[in-house]
Formats: sequence, C-alpha cells, structure tokens
Amino acid sequence: MSRARSPMADHDQAGFTLIEVLVALAVVSVSIVAIGAVVARNAYAVRKFEQHVTLVSDTRLALTTALADRGRLQPGVLDQRSGTGSVVLRINPLGGDWEQPAGQQGWVPEAVTMRVKTGSGAVAEVQTVRLVRMAR
Repeated sequence: MSRARSPMADHDQAGFTLIEVLVALAVVSVSIVAIGAVVARNAYAVRKFEQHVTLVSDTRLALTTALADRGRLQPGVLDQRSGTGSVVLRINPLGGDWEQPAGQQGWVPEAVTMRVKTGSGAVAEVQTVRLVRMAR
C-alpha cells in the first residue's frame, strides 16, 4: 500500500536558508548602489547643463547690452554686472603705430575682449576685432 505524503511532512523543509537570504541581500544592495551612482551622475550632468545654459544666456545678454552702442566704446576696461554675474569688456589698440596716407581717412583695428562670469563661476570669453575710423 502506498502512502501519500501529507503537507505537514514538507513543512519542516519550507523556507530559505541563511545563505540564500544573504545572497539575495547582497544582490539587492549592489543594485541599489548602481542605481545611486547613475542618479548621482545624472544630477551632476543636469547641474553642469544648467550652468552652461546660464552662461550662454548671460553672454547673450552682455552682447546685446554692453555692446549695444558700439560707436561710444572707447579703448580701456569696462566692468559691469549683467544677469547673474559680471562682464569685463577690454578694448585695446591692435598692433603698433598705424599711419594713414596723407589726405585720407584710415581705419585702426582694435581688439575687443568680453569676459562673462556667471554667479556659479562659469566663464566665457569672446574675442573679436573691430575697425575704428582714425581721427584726422
């Protein structure tokens, strides 16, 4: 006569061993650390992107305001606040003595450097050359 096993007889063998539980906890903890690293990298990238957007915005604002009336710009240094940071505008003669032919009005090149610094410390520098009519 065969005997059927009762569910109560298997009850002693049910459950997980201590090793299985520890392995499962180790896998879960490694997964959580990996997810945390990805989130931290993503947060850093978002912060850098926001700084870059602020820098571009402040540079654009500085270009439209500091250089708005180009005819009035004189050689020297102009330091002012713009947006969330500061703008330093340097205008220097480019090269040495510029001689103009007799009876003609000449042009003199000037180096224009604009340095924009945001409140977060990001810096952009724009360099260009402009031509100015030489006084007779």
